[in-house]
Amino acid sequence: MPELPEVETVRRGLHELIIGRVMKTVTSDTAKSFPNAAQDVEAFMLQATVTDVRRRAKVLLIDLSTGYTLVTHLKMTGQLVFVARDVRFGAGHPNDSLVHSLPDKSTRVEMTFVDDSKLFFNDQRKFGWMKLIPTLEVPNIDFMRRVGPEPLEAHFTAADFAARFTRRGKTSIKAALLDQTVVAGVGNIYADESLWGARIHPKRLVNTITTKEFEDLHTELREVMNLAIAKGGSSNHTYINAEGKKGSYMDFARVFRREGLECPRCGTIIIKFKAAGRGTHICPHCQVL
Repeated sequence: MPELPEVETVRRGLHELIIGRVMKTVTSDTAKSFPNAAQDVEAFMLQATVTDVRRRAKVLLIDLSTGYTLVTHLKMTGQLVFVARDVRFGAGHPNDSLVHSLPDKSTRVEMTFVDDSKLFFNDQRKFGWMKLIPTLEVPNIDFMRRVGPEPLEAHFTAADFAARFTRRGKTSIKAALLDQTVVAGVGNIYADESLWGARIHPKRLVNTITTKEFEDLHTELREVMNLAIAKGGSSNHTYINAEGKKGSYMDFARVFRREGLECPRCGTIIIKFKAAGRGTHICPHCQVL
């Protein structure tokens, strides 16, 4: 599943390409991927103008001039491919659908704009979806009500960050970081990277983390995510950046997928084990339990 930096990379690419475009037709091949009534599509999508492309946690929000939003989750193998006469944008699972003729057998939704440019939602495993919802109702979706604050918001201070963990005192810090109700959008890669940066062992309980350590973790998480966005995401198996090229953050990873290699800080060999149900990478010298 994509993490916040990957989805933000997709958002930025779409924001440059589809705002101001007007929907002409919409077709889909399965209600699972596009669970919207035909009358709603006709009333609120056709002839609607795209007014914004936003993100909340790992969910994309494509706002329309009709007061509706296309809430989009790529899940494991989703792609968004924009095709116009002079540009082709591909983001998502890196199979041949990104570069070959579309629609193909993985295409679930095809949107055509009045200038004949197209936006394709492809999804091999059919786990992703695009739901048409009144924009005012988006904050009331169950996921939106439960998800934690955005870690990259300017007003989200270290004190705010630490406060989010107060009810997770007996939980490991990595499990709490991965909990989307605590902080939005943090996945396995960036949890490992930020914990290494803050010199915190992922199995430590939240109630053992000091104020200074929370400050360091807050700083590291924001720096790691901002770097990942700048580098187009991690491309961890299934994600590529907004230009259809592999993201380059993994070239800069300090511990993730570096087991058996030297820690770039102290030279100790990085190890891998399971924590919070996920493969976890640490330096046993820098991150002591």
